Amino acid sequence: MTAASPQDVTQLLMAWSNGEQDALEHLIPLVYNELHRLAHRYMERERPGHTLQSTALVHEAYQRLINFKDVSWQNRAHFFAVSAQLMRRILVDYARSRRYSKRGGEWRQVPLNEAVAVFRDRQTDIVALDDALRTLAGIDPRKGRVVEMRFFGGLSIKETAEVLKVSPDTVLRDWRLAKVWLLRELSQGTGDED
Repeated sequence: MTAASPQDVTQLLMAWSNGEQDALEHLIPLVYNELHRLAHRYMERERPGHTLQSTALVHEAYQRLINFKDVSWQNRAHFFAVSAQLMRRILVDYARSRRYSKRGGEWRQVPLNEAVAVFRDRQTDIVALDDALRTLAGIDPRKGRVVEMRFFGGLSIKETAEVLKVSPDTVLRDWRLAKVWLLRELSQGTGDED
């Protein structure tokens, strides 16, 4: 199968938004590999032996996506931003349901000492990261969305700017400030138990 252009994906998303169910059937094969790559990136950050697998994460996200009836999809980047948000939510819900609390379970907090180092550590507490990201979104919703799209969605600076309807320079600035803020927030959480 040849790779679909972003325009093909955008056209199918818009047709799906307009109620054409056939569009969804054509869309999924075009975006499945990218969704699987996104899920795989998430799962690489999870603890070894995690019972949820990439394919299961894609399928769970797909089940939730097909229930999105009233979304006006802007483009491919918007679709993957929403997909990333769903996958993040699924993993956080899964972690919470397994009683992996912010300071318990098999998780440990890891300070964000080299900007995005915490994001690459396989033992990073996704619940603590989610809590910090929600706090950031409460303070500055756009910065929270930038982190979600860049880190969780794997979107480029340009794609993130398209979704948020801001300049790439604004996204880059928000991305840098958000990483510093998360570093501080997660680092403070490691010393709370003294």
